[in-house]
Amino acid sequence: MRQVLVLHCAGAQGPRQGSGELAAHLREALGPDYRVRYPLMPNPENPAYEAWKRKLEEELEELDGEALLVGHSLGGSVLLKALAEKPLLRRTAGLFLVAAPFWGEKSGWQADEFDLPADFAARLTAIPYIYLYHSRDDDTVPFAHVALYAARLPHATVRAFDRLGHYFRTGCRQLIEDIRSV
Repeated sequence: MRQVLVLHCAGAQGPRQGSGELAAHLREALGPDYRVRYPLMPNPENPAYEAWKRKLEEELEELDGEALLVGHSLGGSVLLKALAEKPLLRRTAGLFLVAAPFWGEKSGWQADEFDLPADFAARLTAIPYIYLYHSRDDDTVPFAHVALYAARLPHATVRAFDRLGHYFRTGCRQLIEDIRSV
């Protein structure tokens, strides 16, 4: 059984809040051949990078075999930074970033604790598949952020959409297909 670890966005979490509907869609669409883990991260309404990183490390220890990692919004930012700081002991088969904000001066989003190291892309070359998903109608994270990531991650595949908003509440067929293809 393949395991998918989903890191949610900041803010309230629940069945119809935050990343809950996206995680539910992943569970349903991927079916019984995949185990989708969706842990609640510490203090999601006031997230702190170090606390989320510790929780991520605990969750990764629970996985068997290759890791399929999905990060939604802030969860994507945390995954990228944690992987750039400390490569996983196990192989990361695929990294799937949904509506992830790009932190730093070029994006206008400032929060030093979430800023990536300047050479983050070079530190991720062992991950064979990186996908970036963003919708043009995202009213939380500007669509321009995906271009900032794409410029630094030239081996990543960018998937742009028109009507999925920030939360991808209706699911994303392309995300499911990409996870299955890895």
